Amino acid sequence: MKNNITLIFLLLFVTLLVISCNTSLNKDGKKPNIIIIYTDDLGYGDVSAYKKGTLKTPNIDKLANEGIRFNYGYASSATCSPSRYALLTGNYPWRKDGLRVITGGSLVIDTTEMTIPKLLKNKGYQTGIVGKWHLGLGSGDGVTGSGIIDYNSNISPGPNQVGFDYSYIMADTQDRVPTVYIENGDVVNLDINDPIEVNFFHQNKNDDYGLPTGLKNPELTTMKWHHGHNGSIVNGVPRIGYMKGGNDALWSDIDMSDHFLEKAKEYINRNKKNPFFLFYTLQQPHVPRTPHPRFKGLSGMGPRGDAIVEADWSIGELYKTLESENLLHNTLIIFSSDNGPVLNDGYYDDAVEKLGDHTPSGGLRGGKYSLFEAGTRVPFITYWKGKINPGISNEMISQIDLLNSISRLVGSEYKSKDGLEFLNLIINNKGKGREELILEASTRTAYRKGDWVMIPPYKGQSIARNVNIELANSLEFKLYNLKNDPSQKNDLSRKEDKKLEEMITSFIKIRGKDFTNVKDLIIK
Repeated sequence: MKNNITLIFLLLFVTLLVISCNTSLNKDGKKPNIIIIYTDDLGYGDVSAYKKGTLKTPNIDKLANEGIRFNYGYASSATCSPSRYALLTGNYPWRKDGLRVITGGSLVIDTTEMTIPKLLKNKGYQTGIVGKWHLGLGSGDGVTGSGIIDYNSNISPGPNQVGFDYSYIMADTQDRVPTVYIENGDVVNLDINDPIEVNFFHQNKNDDYGLPTGLKNPELTTMKWHHGHNGSIVNGVPRIGYMKGGNDALWSDIDMSDHFLEKAKEYINRNKKNPFFLFYTLQQPHVPRTPHPRFKGLSGMGPRGDAIVEADWSIGELYKTLESENLLHNTLIIFSSDNGPVLNDGYYDDAVEKLGDHTPSGGLRGGKYSLFEAGTRVPFITYWKGKINPGISNEMISQIDLLNSISRLVGSEYKSKDGLEFLNLIINNKGKGREELILEASTRTAYRKGDWVMIPPYKGQSIARNVNIELANSLEFKLYNLKNDPSQKNDLSRKEDKKLEEMITSFIKIRGKDFTNVKDLIIK
């Protein structure tokens, strides 16, 4: 009898243990769908649920108010390509030699590396990406960008070679050529008799390289360039780089958001009967800001604000699709941004002039390109209808942790080198977050531990003049306490010399001693 009771209690304990280890699973044991919604240059204060700005984002707010809103959620980097690499691989981007913002370069994810889509594919998921890619295509000199990609045949390697069953993307960014969509490695609507040629690195003085340019033909532009964006003109918008050919394949800028939304909805409908992963990577509010005319003026803040309103609407429409297909109760949605905000990022579009009282940075210092907080602290939200209870978390978490957390969600044993596992935090808002994190901006790195942030000395301009953003470059170490000084106004490096020494020692253990060997910042 005693042995039977012992056995019963043992079985009960094991059952409870199994349940606790699978808190993320549905009652029927069905694998959940996973959608990561990734915006581009959306600031900490641009989502109204954070109550830092004046812009309204009701659909993103719905996810935040009915899910978990993280107040200390971080992108790995203050620029887009490194953050995307870190999110997909769970590894710090500064470990990838020279990884910066890509312009026409080859694929930076090694095809042997583990990625979120590859891990999920191994667990029986269909995997897809719709939207901005910006992690390089093809092979060559990779990080530095050769600009030599044959767009007239199937492009490989790319998203499909690092785990995505389906990909519908733009190669880099909306402000760069080629201005075409690429589906599973093939340029959409390409006429083989009108081949695409792309050149990023120089323009022959006697050759306009096909399309007119913003530099030589400003009268043909409908959007004026401020800096850097004076190459080929497509749809009245001058771009970075030069392009000729591919006329039938050129995208419509104002229809881009609608186009990507439809492709995302189609992907969901095709795969709704089986577990799927969708990386839905919106281009907004990255420049050029070209919201559809039906959104013009809705924000009162010019094209940047209108582009955010458009993105918010698109997210609402995606939500409606999941709702109509009865998928919400079996879908984990993660929402974030690849880096912090920027206003003037290459075009005159009234982003500065019409800002009003809105604060895209949410009162944080810096922005895109910066080692200050606004460069990497971004909106970070998890939502799962009926599974995640509404809440707010002040625990620190990074996008670099998503791979390991998703790995546990689906029962995988894989763990990346730099990521941590926070599934209980993401789903149940329980447990501790990160104690420390390396932050990166254009190969420069800083260190956050607890409430403290240490920024090493770096040469270079203190303010990026073209974009008017403080970069945190200084010839001395800087030390800030975010709890008492969230806007990083008070440098405590001289007053807290022991804390500074402690932070430097901990930083070097992860980063190594050669942390000042960085590339010059280039803002186009």
